[in-house]
Amino acid sequence: MKITRTRDSELVAKLNENVQNVHSDLYPSFFKPYNYEEIKDFFIKIIDNPEFIFLIAEDEGEPVGYAWIEIKTYPESAFKKSYQSVFVYQLSVSAEKMNKGYGTALMNEIFTIARNHNVKRVELDYWIQNEQASSFYKKLGFEKYREFVYKEI
Repeated sequence: MKITRTRDSELVAKLNENVQNVHSDLYPSFFKPYNYEEIKDFFIKIIDNPEFIFLIAEDEGEPVGYAWIEIKTYPESAFKKSYQSVFVYQLSVSAEKMNKGYGTALMNEIFTIARNHNVKRVELDYWIQNEQASSFYKKLGFEKYREFVYKEI
């Protein structure tokens, strides 16, 4: 198992398929079904943003998962203290490679990146019906500290 950085938008777009399908299956009124061309075009536009880091998990040279992260600085305001975090926008592992340690390896690399930048917090969000994500992040020691709610009108 190997974790590397990438700027390959086509590869990231391919590896996005599993997480996009999970989201569109759980929330079809909110998420579009996976469309490689649309997703590739999106990643082409953002892949070279120096604020973003893209990680690839490989199994014997075969890409099996990815993470998209950003080291973010939140400025102080009248209400909040300033802080930094590594924010995980997406983490996905191919369906056939799930539960084999690739997600954990990606997260461990993210923790290492945070430590190397003297960042004490890794943050992310996931959709409430995504019980697999909830269980995974709980196992890694993530704690809830804010709830995001809505009401249809």
